[in-house]
Amino acid sequence: MRTHIAILILFATVAAPLFLPGLLRSELDPLLSAAPRGYVCYRAKAPPVIDGKLDEAAWADAPWSEPFEDIEGLGRPKPRYLTRMKMLWDDQTLYIAAELKEPHIWGTLKNHDAVIFHDNDFEVFLDPDCDSHDYAELELNALNTTWDLLLTKPYKDSGRAINAWEITGLKTAVHIDGTLNDPSDEDQGWTLEIAWPLQGVQEISSGKFPPKHGEQWRINFSRVEWDVEIVKGKYVKIPKRPEHNWVWSPQRVIDMHRPEKWGILQFSTDQPGQTKLLPDPAQSAREYLHSIYYAQKEHRKSNKEFLTPLSALKLLLAKELSEPKLEVTRHGYEASVELSHAGKKERWRISQDARIVKE
Repeated sequence: MRTHIAILILFATVAAPLFLPGLLRSELDPLLSAAPRGYVCYRAKAPPVIDGKLDEAAWADAPWSEPFEDIEGLGRPKPRYLTRMKMLWDDQTLYIAAELKEPHIWGTLKNHDAVIFHDNDFEVFLDPDCDSHDYAELELNALNTTWDLLLTKPYKDSGRAINAWEITGLKTAVHIDGTLNDPSDEDQGWTLEIAWPLQGVQEISSGKFPPKHGEQWRINFSRVEWDVEIVKGKYVKIPKRPEHNWVWSPQRVIDMHRPEKWGILQFSTDQPGQTKLLPDPAQSAREYLHSIYYAQKEHRKSNKEFLTPLSALKLLLAKELSEPKLEVTRHGYEASVELSHAGKKERWRISQDARIVKE
Protein backbone atom coordinates (compact mmCIF):
# COMPACT_ATOMS: atom_id res chain seq x y z
CA MET A 1 0.00 0.00 0.00
CA ARG A 2 2.92 2.28 0.62
CA THR A 3 4.02 4.76 -2.02
CA HIS A 4 7.57 6.04 -2.24
CA ILE A 5 9.60 8.43 -4.32
CA ALA A 6 11.74 6.04 -6.30
CA ILE A 7 14.57 6.13 -8.80
CA LEU A 8 13.37 5.21 -12.28
CA ILE A 9 14.22 1.62 -13.07
CA LEU A 10 14.66 0.54 -16.67
CA PHE A 11 14.38 -3.18 -17.23
CA ALA A 12 16.89 -5.25 -19.14
CA THR A 13 16.62 -8.57 -20.90
CA VAL A 14 19.37 -11.06 -20.38
CA ALA A 15 19.60 -11.62 -24.12
CA ALA A 16 19.95 -7.99 -25.08
CA PRO A 17 20.67 -5.09 -22.71
CA LEU A 18 18.57 -2.00 -23.30
CA PHE A 19 20.16 1.42 -23.56
CA LEU A 20 18.68 4.87 -23.43
CA PRO A 21 20.32 8.15 -24.35
CA GLY A 22 21.99 9.62 -21.29
CA LEU A 23 21.79 6.42 -19.21
CA LEU A 24 25.20 5.25 -18.05
CA ARG A 25 26.18 1.62 -18.54
CA SER A 26 27.11 1.48 -14.83
CA GLU A 27 23.48 2.25 -13.94
CA LEU A 28 22.25 -0.74 -15.95
CA ASP A 29 24.82 -3.35 -14.91
CA PRO A 30 23.09 -4.39 -11.65
CA LEU A 31 19.83 -5.00 -13.54
CA LEU A 32 21.10 -7.53 -16.07
CA SER A 33 20.39 -10.47 -13.71
CA ALA A 34 17.20 -9.08 -12.19
CA ALA A 35 14.94 -11.96 -13.23
CA PRO A 36 12.06 -12.59 -10.82
CA ARG A 37 12.16 -15.53 -8.44
CA GLY A 38 9.84 -18.47 -9.01
CA TYR A 39 8.07 -21.10 -6.90
CA VAL A 40 6.58 -24.44 -7.93
CA CYS A 41 3.32 -24.91 -6.03
CA TYR A 42 2.20 -28.54 -5.61
CA ARG A 43 -1.30 -29.87 -5.01
CA ALA A 44 -2.17 -30.43 -1.37
CA LYS A 45 -2.85 -34.07 -0.50
CA ALA A 46 -5.32 -32.79 2.07
CA PRO A 47 -6.39 -29.27 3.06
CA PRO A 48 -4.26 -28.01 5.95
CA VAL A 49 -6.01 -26.85 9.10
CA ILE A 50 -5.78 -23.05 9.18
CA ASP A 51 -4.54 -22.54 12.75
CA GLY A 52 -1.22 -20.78 12.16
CA LYS A 53 0.77 -23.93 12.96
CA LEU A 54 2.62 -25.61 10.14
CA ASP A 55 2.58 -29.12 11.56
CA GLU A 56 0.18 -30.79 9.10
CA ALA A 57 1.58 -33.51 6.86
CA ALA A 58 0.47 -31.55 3.78
CA TRP A 59 2.96 -28.77 4.51
CA ALA A 60 5.83 -31.27 4.55
CA ASP A 61 5.37 -31.63 0.78
CA ALA A 62 5.74 -27.90 0.18
CA PRO A 63 9.32 -26.62 -0.18
CA TRP A 64 10.37 -23.48 1.65
CA SER A 65 11.15 -20.46 -0.46
CA GLU A 66 14.48 -18.70 -0.44
CA PRO A 67 14.98 -16.33 2.51
CA PHE A 68 13.51 -12.91 1.88
CA GLU A 69 15.82 -10.08 0.79
CA ASP A 70 15.79 -6.32 1.00
CA ILE A 71 13.19 -4.89 -1.37
CA GLU A 72 15.89 -3.27 -3.51
CA GLY A 73 18.11 -6.37 -3.68
CA LEU A 74 21.35 -5.49 -5.50
CA GLY A 75 23.71 -5.80 -2.56
CA ARG A 76 21.52 -4.10 0.05
CA PRO A 77 22.05 -5.25 3.67
CA LYS A 78 20.78 -8.72 4.47
CA PRO A 79 17.59 -8.72 6.59
CA ARG A 80 18.45 -9.30 10.22
CA TYR A 81 15.64 -11.85 10.75
CA LEU A 82 14.72 -14.85 8.60
CA THR A 83 11.49 -14.74 6.60
CA ARG A 84 10.35 -17.48 4.23
CA MET A 85 7.12 -18.81 2.73
CA LYS A 86 5.63 -21.92 1.16
CA MET A 87 2.47 -22.63 -0.87
CA LEU A 88 0.05 -25.42 -1.78
CA TRP A 89 -3.16 -25.55 -3.80
CA ASP A 90 -6.21 -27.59 -4.62
CA ASP A 91 -9.23 -27.03 -6.85
CA GLN A 92 -10.81 -24.69 -4.32
CA THR A 93 -7.98 -22.87 -2.55
CA LEU A 94 -4.50 -21.38 -2.68
CA TYR A 95 -2.75 -22.05 0.64
CA ILE A 96 0.07 -19.82 1.87
CA ALA A 97 2.26 -20.28 4.93
CA ALA A 98 5.07 -18.13 6.26
CA GLU A 99 7.64 -18.15 9.02
CA LEU A 100 8.90 -14.85 10.49
CA LYS A 101 11.74 -15.08 12.99
CA GLU A 102 11.37 -12.26 15.52
CA PRO A 103 12.80 -11.80 19.05
CA HIS A 104 10.21 -9.19 20.01
CA ILE A 105 6.68 -9.81 18.74
CA TRP A 106 4.20 -6.98 19.01
CA GLY A 107 1.02 -5.71 17.44
CA THR A 108 -1.45 -2.91 18.10
CA LEU A 109 -4.04 -2.86 15.30
CA LYS A 110 -7.23 -4.84 15.92
CA ASN A 111 -9.71 -3.46 13.38
CA HIS A 112 -10.15 -5.16 10.02
CA ASP A 113 -9.02 -3.00 7.09
CA ALA A 114 -6.88 -0.76 9.29
CA VAL A 115 -3.56 0.28 7.71
CA ILE A 116 -1.83 -2.87 8.91
CA PHE A 117 1.71 -1.98 7.81
CA HIS A 118 1.81 0.58 10.63
CA ASP A 119 2.54 -2.57 12.67
CA ASN A 120 5.08 -5.21 11.72
CA ASP A 121 3.24 -7.29 9.15
CA PHE A 122 3.24 -9.89 6.37
CA GLU A 123 1.84 -8.99 2.95
CA VAL A 124 0.74 -10.87 -0.17
CA PHE A 125 0.38 -9.31 -3.64
CA LEU A 126 -1.41 -11.38 -6.28
CA ASP A 127 -1.97 -10.79 -10.02
CA PRO A 128 -3.35 -14.06 -11.45
CA ASP A 129 -3.67 -12.90 -15.08
CA CYS A 130 -0.31 -11.10 -15.02
CA ASP A 131 -1.55 -7.89 -16.64
CA SER A 132 -0.41 -5.50 -13.86
CA HIS A 133 -3.99 -4.26 -13.30
CA ASP A 134 -6.82 -5.34 -10.98
CA TYR A 135 -4.59 -7.10 -8.48
CA ALA A 136 -5.05 -7.98 -4.82
CA GLU A 137 -3.14 -7.07 -1.69
CA LEU A 138 -3.53 -8.78 1.69
CA GLU A 139 -1.80 -7.71 4.91
CA LEU A 140 -1.90 -9.24 8.39
CA ASN A 141 -0.14 -8.60 11.66
CA ALA A 142 0.76 -10.77 14.65
CA LEU A 143 -2.75 -10.23 16.06
CA ASN A 144 -4.17 -11.80 12.87
CA THR A 145 -5.79 -8.50 11.95
CA THR A 146 -6.22 -8.31 8.18
CA TRP A 147 -6.49 -5.70 5.46
CA ASP A 148 -7.56 -6.87 2.01
CA LEU A 149 -7.85 -4.46 -0.88
CA LEU A 150 -8.13 -4.37 -4.65
CA LEU A 151 -5.85 -2.16 -6.75
CA THR A 152 -7.29 -1.12 -10.09
CA LYS A 153 -3.76 -0.40 -11.30
CA PRO A 154 -0.44 0.65 -9.72
CA TYR A 155 -0.34 3.91 -7.75
CA LYS A 156 2.28 5.29 -10.16
CA ASP A 157 -0.40 5.06 -12.86
CA SER A 158 -3.11 6.76 -10.75
CA GLY A 159 -4.54 3.47 -9.54
CA ARG A 160 -7.16 3.39 -6.78
CA ALA A 161 -7.21 1.18 -3.71
CA ILE A 162 -10.67 -0.28 -3.12
CA ASN A 163 -10.75 -0.98 0.62
CA ALA A 164 -14.37 -2.13 0.56
CA TRP A 165 -13.41 -5.14 -1.56
CA GLU A 166 -13.25 -8.36 0.44
CA ILE A 167 -11.57 -11.66 -0.44
CA THR A 168 -14.48 -14.10 -0.59
CA GLY A 169 -14.12 -16.88 1.98
CA LEU A 170 -10.66 -15.84 3.18
CA LYS A 171 -9.27 -17.64 6.25
CA THR A 172 -6.11 -16.62 8.12
CA ALA A 173 -4.46 -17.67 11.37
CA VAL A 174 -1.32 -16.77 13.34
CA HIS A 175 0.71 -18.83 15.82
CA ILE A 176 3.14 -17.04 18.13
CA ASP A 177 6.24 -18.81 19.43
CA GLY A 178 6.75 -16.56 22.43
CA THR A 179 4.67 -13.86 24.06
CA LEU A 180 2.85 -10.99 22.37
CA ASN A 181 3.57 -7.41 23.48
CA ASP A 182 5.83 -8.52 26.34
CA PRO A 183 9.29 -6.88 26.20
CA SER A 184 10.50 -8.75 29.29
CA ASP A 185 11.42 -11.90 27.36
CA GLU A 186 12.80 -12.92 23.98
CA ASP A 187 10.53 -14.59 21.44
CA GLN A 188 11.32 -16.99 18.62
CA GLY A 189 8.95 -15.70 15.97
CA TRP A 190 5.52 -16.21 14.44
CA THR A 191 4.04 -18.38 11.74
CA LEU A 192 0.90 -17.83 9.72
CA GLU A 193 -1.44 -19.62 7.35
CA ILE A 194 -3.71 -18.21 4.66
CA ALA A 195 -6.46 -20.05 2.79
CA TRP A 196 -7.33 -17.89 -0.22
CA PRO A 197 -10.33 -19.39 -2.03
CA LEU A 198 -10.01 -19.49 -5.81
CA GLN A 199 -13.56 -18.16 -5.93
CA GLY A 200 -12.12 -14.89 -4.64
CA VAL A 201 -9.23 -15.00 -7.10
CA GLN A 202 -11.66 -15.36 -10.01
CA GLU A 203 -12.95 -11.86 -9.26
CA ILE A 204 -9.61 -10.36 -10.35
CA SER A 205 -8.74 -12.71 -13.21
CA SER A 206 -9.75 -13.34 -16.79
CA GLY A 207 -8.38 -16.89 -16.63
CA LYS A 208 -10.09 -20.23 -16.12
CA PHE A 209 -10.27 -22.05 -12.79
CA PRO A 210 -8.92 -24.16 -11.27
CA PRO A 211 -5.46 -23.47 -12.75
CA LYS A 212 -3.87 -26.06 -15.01
CA HIS A 213 -0.57 -27.85 -14.56
CA GLY A 214 2.21 -25.46 -15.60
CA GLU A 215 0.06 -22.32 -15.40
CA GLN A 216 1.85 -19.29 -14.00
CA TRP A 217 0.60 -16.33 -11.97
CA ARG A 218 2.49 -13.34 -10.59
CA ILE A 219 2.81 -13.09 -6.82
CA ASN A 220 5.05 -11.45 -4.25
CA PHE A 221 5.38 -11.28 -0.50
CA SER A 222 6.62 -8.50 1.74
CA ARG A 223 7.50 -8.26 5.41
CA VAL A 224 7.39 -4.83 7.03
CA GLU A 225 9.65 -4.48 10.07
CA TRP A 226 9.87 -1.38 12.25
CA ASP A 227 12.74 -0.49 14.59
CA VAL A 228 11.41 -0.31 18.15
CA GLU A 229 12.63 0.55 21.62
CA ILE A 230 11.22 -0.28 25.03
CA VAL A 231 9.63 2.66 26.84
CA LYS A 232 7.93 2.10 30.21
CA GLY A 233 7.55 -1.60 29.55
CA LYS A 234 6.07 -1.20 26.05
CA TYR A 235 7.33 -1.44 22.49
CA VAL A 236 7.52 1.98 20.82
CA LYS A 237 8.57 2.65 17.24
CA ILE A 238 11.74 4.74 17.07
CA PRO A 239 10.71 8.14 15.65
CA LYS A 240 11.72 9.20 12.13
CA ARG A 241 13.03 5.79 11.14
CA PRO A 242 11.50 4.32 7.98
CA GLU A 243 10.29 0.75 7.95
CA HIS A 244 12.38 -2.11 6.59
CA ASN A 245 10.87 -3.89 3.58
CA TRP A 246 11.96 -7.50 3.17
CA VAL A 247 10.51 -9.34 0.18
CA TRP A 248 10.61 -12.71 -1.53
CA SER A 249 11.34 -11.51 -5.09
CA PRO A 250 13.30 -8.22 -4.94
CA GLN A 251 11.57 -5.29 -6.62
CA ARG A 252 14.85 -3.43 -7.35
CA VAL A 253 13.04 -0.26 -6.27
CA ILE A 254 11.27 0.79 -3.05
CA ASP A 255 7.77 0.17 -4.33
CA MET A 256 5.80 -3.07 -4.05
CA HIS A 257 3.39 -1.83 -6.68
CA ARG A 258 5.46 -2.82 -9.69
CA PRO A 259 3.66 -6.10 -10.55
CA GLU A 260 5.97 -6.78 -13.47
CA LYS A 261 8.73 -7.41 -10.92
CA TRP A 262 6.82 -9.88 -8.78
CA GLY A 263 7.79 -13.51 -8.61
CA ILE A 264 6.34 -16.40 -10.60
CA LEU A 265 3.88 -18.85 -9.03
CA GLN A 266 3.80 -22.06 -11.11
CA PHE A 267 1.15 -24.70 -10.45
CA SER A 268 1.97 -28.41 -10.58
CA THR A 269 -0.04 -31.62 -10.41
CA ASP A 270 3.11 -33.76 -10.24
CA GLN A 271 4.38 -35.47 -7.12
CA PRO A 272 6.26 -32.98 -4.89
CA GLY A 273 9.77 -32.30 -6.12
CA GLN A 274 9.15 -33.59 -9.67
CA THR A 275 8.46 -30.32 -11.51
CA LYS A 276 11.01 -27.87 -12.83
CA LEU A 277 10.34 -24.16 -12.68
CA LEU A 278 9.93 -22.83 -16.20
CA PRO A 279 10.93 -19.31 -17.20
CA ASP A 280 8.10 -17.10 -18.40
CA PRO A 281 8.27 -17.59 -22.20
CA ALA A 282 7.08 -14.02 -22.69
CA GLN A 283 9.60 -12.48 -20.31
CA SER A 284 11.66 -10.80 -23.04
CA ALA A 285 8.52 -9.21 -24.53
CA ARG A 286 7.33 -8.08 -21.10
CA GLU A 287 10.67 -6.52 -20.20
CA TYR A 288 11.06 -4.83 -23.58
CA LEU A 289 7.58 -3.31 -23.43
CA HIS A 290 8.14 -2.14 -19.87
CA SER A 291 11.36 -0.50 -21.01
CA ILE A 292 9.28 1.44 -23.55
CA TYR A 293 6.76 2.29 -20.85
CA TYR A 294 9.35 3.66 -18.40
CA ALA A 295 11.22 5.54 -21.11
CA GLN A 296 7.98 7.14 -22.31
CA LYS A 297 7.03 8.01 -18.73
CA GLU A 298 10.37 9.74 -18.19
CA HIS A 299 10.20 11.55 -21.53
CA ARG A 300 6.71 12.85 -20.82
CA LYS A 301 7.80 14.14 -17.42
CA SER A 302 10.27 16.47 -19.13
CA ASN A 303 8.50 17.15 -22.42
CA LYS A 304 4.77 16.95 -21.55
CA GLU A 305 4.20 14.45 -24.36
CA PHE A 306 5.03 10.92 -25.37
CA LEU A 307 7.88 10.27 -27.77
CA THR A 308 7.31 9.17 -31.36
CA PRO A 309 8.63 7.28 -33.22
CA LEU A 310 9.74 4.46 -30.88
CA SER A 311 13.03 4.18 -32.77
CA ALA A 312 14.03 7.41 -31.03
CA LEU A 313 14.25 5.46 -27.76
CA LYS A 314 17.17 3.43 -29.17
CA LEU A 315 16.21 0.23 -27.35
CA LEU A 316 17.94 -2.95 -28.50
CA LEU A 317 15.65 -5.85 -29.40
CA ALA A 318 16.10 -9.45 -28.32
CA LYS A 319 16.36 -11.71 -31.39
CA GLU A 320 12.92 -13.27 -30.80
CA LEU A 321 11.14 -9.89 -30.92
CA SER A 322 9.93 -7.90 -33.91
CA GLU A 323 10.24 -4.15 -34.34
CA PRO A 324 7.75 -2.49 -31.99
CA LYS A 325 4.65 -0.65 -33.15
CA LEU A 326 3.14 2.45 -31.57
CA GLU A 327 -0.54 3.37 -31.74
CA VAL A 328 -1.91 6.65 -30.45
CA THR A 329 -5.08 6.24 -28.38
CA ARG A 330 -7.56 8.63 -26.84
CA HIS A 331 -5.80 8.32 -23.48
CA GLY A 332 -2.19 8.06 -24.63
CA TYR A 333 -0.58 5.22 -26.54
CA GLU A 334 -0.21 1.48 -26.91
CA ALA A 335 3.08 -0.12 -27.85
CA SER A 336 3.24 -3.68 -29.13
CA VAL A 337 5.82 -6.21 -30.17
CA GLU A 338 5.61 -9.65 -31.77
CA LEU A 339 7.25 -12.55 -29.95
CA SER A 340 8.41 -15.69 -31.75
CA HIS A 341 8.35 -18.65 -29.37
CA ALA A 342 8.15 -22.42 -29.84
CA GLY A 343 7.29 -22.05 -33.51
CA LYS A 344 4.45 -19.64 -32.81
CA LYS A 345 4.09 -15.89 -32.99
CA GLU A 346 2.11 -13.83 -30.52
CA ARG A 347 1.72 -10.10 -30.11
CA TRP A 348 2.10 -8.43 -26.72
CA ARG A 349 0.85 -4.95 -25.98
CA ILE A 350 1.41 -2.36 -23.23
CA SER A 351 -0.52 0.85 -22.63
CA GLN A 352 0.56 4.14 -21.09
CA ASP A 353 -0.79 2.97 -17.67
CA ALA A 354 1.36 -0.22 -17.70
CA ARG A 355 -1.38 -2.72 -18.49
CA ILE A 356 0.24 -5.53 -20.47
CA VAL A 357 -1.67 -8.22 -22.35
CA LYS A 358 -1.32 -10.79 -25.08
CA GLU A 359 -3.61 -10.19 -28.05
